[in-house]
Amino acid sequence: MLSPLAGVLRLASALLCLIVVASFVLFVVDQTGSASAHQQAELNHETTTTQQETQTNGRWKSGSSGSPRKTVDEAAEAVTSPFTFATEATSSEWLSRGIALALTLIVYGFGLAFVARVIRVRL
Repeated sequence: MLSPLAGVLRLASALLCLIVVASFVLFVVDQTGSASAHQQAELNHETTTTQQETQTNGRWKSGSSGSPRKTVDEAAEAVTSPFTFATEATSSEWLSRGIALALTLIVYGFGLAFVARVIRVRL
């Protein structure tokens, strides 16, 4: 018999991981797009004044001002906020997001799924 609590924990685990993975994928798409544009400008000997077009004051970047993207990034920041201790020391945005993604998948993905399995077995 499946426990309702175990089902909720598995669903929460999947949703939390999906939010952070979606934010990371959007970040990768933005970064590769801006890197491509930067390299094309360099090859054409054009000077660019912006070093990071998508950089904002916050830890997470929002390349698009659209509401769905902003919502995903804000949700990912809320989900990964317990892991800021591990990402503050790095100056690389890629490393910071990679560490946050890995910790999120370990804690929320593996951890909550493990707790759900334990609850299911014990009940």
